[in-house]
Amino acid sequence: MAVTYAPFKLGKYSLRSRLFLGTGKYPTLECMREALDASGCQVVTVAVRRVEMGQKHAEGLLDFIDPKKYIILPNTAGCFSAEDAVRSARLAREALEVEWVKLEVLADKKTLLPDPLGTLEACKTLVKDGFTVLCYTSDDPVMARRIEEAGAASVMPAGSPIGSGQGVLNPNNLRIILETIKAPVIVDAGVGTASDVTIAMELGAEGVLLNTGVALAKDPVAMARAMGLACEAGYLAARSGRIPKKLYATASSPWEGLIEPAKRPEGIPGE
Repeated sequence: MAVTYAPFKLGKYSLRSRLFLGTGKYPTLECMREALDASGCQVVTVAVRRVEMGQKHAEGLLDFIDPKKYIILPNTAGCFSAEDAVRSARLAREALEVEWVKLEVLADKKTLLPDPLGTLEACKTLVKDGFTVLCYTSDDPVMARRIEEAGAASVMPAGSPIGSGQGVLNPNNLRIILETIKAPVIVDAGVGTASDVTIAMELGAEGVLLNTGVALAKDPVAMARAMGLACEAGYLAARSGRIPKKLYATASSPWEGLIEPAKRPEGIPGE
């Protein structure tokens, strides 16, 4: 029997998958739907800016996300102030009838790094407003702690800049965050390939959220499958107790009990 994930409780949801996938940048909506299916994910993120309700492209996107199969997690991507992010979250709650949100408050369009002050302000407001807030942040352990103290249900540090494909650039900071806070940590942003997902999960993250690494792969459907398998592999490996690293080799078979090769009698040619 295959070993699978333990249930993941996040807000009111009990999740079977720890991989969260975005819905932007795919070559076609059909490709997006196939990739979501191949990944095995349960939660899909949708930018509220893309579904500013009543727009035809928004309706088309939602038509390709089966509500019986996926839970939609609206996100405030593209917001550059706390006020804008709060407004977007409230719009999503009204339109999609969900009480949770992935909060992003960005500092600028070039780096897409989170604005720490705006993020903290919006997080506090949305928590007071009854939202389950999954909060995107940098890999700063101090900021992660502040976000947890503000009431976020999950802290989501970036592995590297959004869409960069650089993977986990600072594993030491992620280790500190994982040791410091009790809220579930979901690594978000910068994932380029399956090994990046595995590394994040092996560090002890509860999940990984990504979009570009799948959507812009040459074969998004195959990459989505790879990401799903990597997430499960990293989760299981992190909880299996890896062997310690050593400088020198250790034989796989014990030396005890091995039969010594017969020695040649003295005087035999070739000795």
